[in-house]
Amino acid sequence: MISLSTRSLVLPALLIAALPLAAQEVEGLPHTLAPHEQELIPAYRESRAGAGRGISTPPDFPVRTMAEWEEVQSLVITWTSYTGILKQIVREAKEECEVIIVCTNPSTVTSYLQNNQFGGPITDLNNITFLVAPFNSIWVRDFGPEVIYKNEVDSLFLLDWIYNRPRPQDDALSDALGTFKDIAVYSTTQAPYDLVHTGGNFMADGFGTAFSSKLVDFENGPQGQFNQTNKTPAQVDALMEQFMGIQPGRYIKMDELPFDNISHIDMHMKLLDEEHLLVGEFPVGVSDGPTLENNMAMIAANYNSVFGTPYELVRIPMVPSTGGNYPPSASYRTFANAIFINKLVLLPTYRTEYDTTGLRIWRESMPGYRVVGIDCDNSDQNIISASGAIHCITKTIGVADPLLIRHQRLQDTYETAIPYTVEAYIRHRSGIAQANVFWTTDTTQGYSALPMSDAGGNNWSAAIPAQPVGSVVYYYIEATSNSGKVQVRPIVAPAGWWRFRVLGAPTGIADLNGPSIVEVFPNPTSSLAMITLAGTGMEQVNVRLTDVMGREVMRIHEGKVPADGRLFVDLSYLPEAAYLLVVESKQGRSTHRVLKR
Repeated sequence: MISLSTRSLVLPALLIAALPLAAQEVEGLPHTLAPHEQELIPAYRESRAGAGRGISTPPDFPVRTMAEWEEVQSLVITWTSYTGILKQIVREAKEECEVIIVCTNPSTVTSYLQNNQFGGPITDLNNITFLVAPFNSIWVRDFGPEVIYKNEVDSLFLLDWIYNRPRPQDDALSDALGTFKDIAVYSTTQAPYDLVHTGGNFMADGFGTAFSSKLVDFENGPQGQFNQTNKTPAQVDALMEQFMGIQPGRYIKMDELPFDNISHIDMHMKLLDEEHLLVGEFPVGVSDGPTLENNMAMIAANYNSVFGTPYELVRIPMVPSTGGNYPPSASYRTFANAIFINKLVLLPTYRTEYDTTGLRIWRESMPGYRVVGIDCDNSDQNIISASGAIHCITKTIGVADPLLIRHQRLQDTYETAIPYTVEAYIRHRSGIAQANVFWTTDTTQGYSALPMSDAGGNNWSAAIPAQPVGSVVYYYIEATSNSGKVQVRPIVAPAGWWRFRVLGAPTGIADLNGPSIVEVFPNPTSSLAMITLAGTGMEQVNVRLTDVMGREVMRIHEGKVPADGRLFVDLSYLPEAAYLLVVESKQGRSTHRVLKR
């Protein structure tokens, strides 16, 4: 159904009255701080400090912050600039959840949705809700509410930080959404709990771990401009624990990238699940690549996942301009600025020769999800030039009744005799009636169900029978609460699954033969190619390209290879010719022919 609300709050209007009209513009406000906005900060800071909106003291119960891949009830957008991109988001997202369009005129939005532009008319407006409320800009990811739960699954609340832009209508939208959805809002408004933060610079694993750049420390420190009281990094961590349940020592803060002018981590990385990080990759030594790699090395040296294991990196290329440039000489083109909407992933796309690789990596990493790209780099809707894309202009609200499943996926094994134990942490506010593991070695033949046993402490387990060498085992978990709610994980099961292989006994041949080149894709290529390697282990590996005379034309990689074995190379500057890819380590050498056309 189409739902229309014209509710708005009196308080935002009072705040706006204290500021010059320039801060109230709906069109044209950039993702960054606009030049004219600097002088507006003092008035904004004073008005924000006295607002008293929401619950301005920390929750008096244990708090859990939702991960983005969990079940959502609503997607929020603000209807302003880049309406062609917004229309495409609405078209895809309304198939998964309610879409709340915050706007000034629902009739105008409806007319636009039903016109022939950007994929044709959206004639079915079911699952679309219009909320008439004040706002300043399109960047709802940054100023919209975060989602927190009492006692992990008991009650849903929203959390509102101080927005790091002097845009009072944007800053007040969390309260408007809370009123509209009848969800209480906690607010880091009043000293000593005044905390400045932004949604594009935050991601969480749902179990007490979070990531940000050190922008959060800077903006709350002595040089910060938006809150009343300065905070040390330790005080920032304490507030994140009090309001969001981020555990001590689990708030991972990375150095800001030199050429990312907003310092938001969603422009170069994405947490895919509790232990996998999708990370953008620049050519070696280019742009923000060195700092980004140092950040990943810092994480590897100091932090493990919630399961106590190292994070696994999934590499995805950063995209250059048509002239081959990267920041600071070009826009920040990234495939990481994507959003989960239940069984859907929306991500930005740019040009076909790069999009095929970006989409392929996403689909391989998230089997069963509907992965859809939206062009963010065309002449009509070039949002990426404004330092943002799909994730930056969307915000999700989790369901009020989550059924939580946490599971560390099983790894490849040499075991052919002992069953494979599947363990999961499963919780619902009404309790869990039953849980099952569904497994198969052939998805076309369906799945077999294994009842899971309650091991106490919300932990459940079952054992998949041992399989012969060469088997690939696919599985997923399903749980039913005492109230009757059913949930699966992965959320796309059975179309999506976890899988592991049963390997033959190790022979040491791979070590003796050295690294092997599994694939170069695409090949031939006109620009970007993805190189997949195997047998590299923890060895230092040199990867280079030579011409037919054996002369080195490009040094691609030196050092350890990422866990997924993937490297990327941009050949756009090389002449059309045949080249030889050479991969060497102490254990041996492999080569592969690559054609540039």
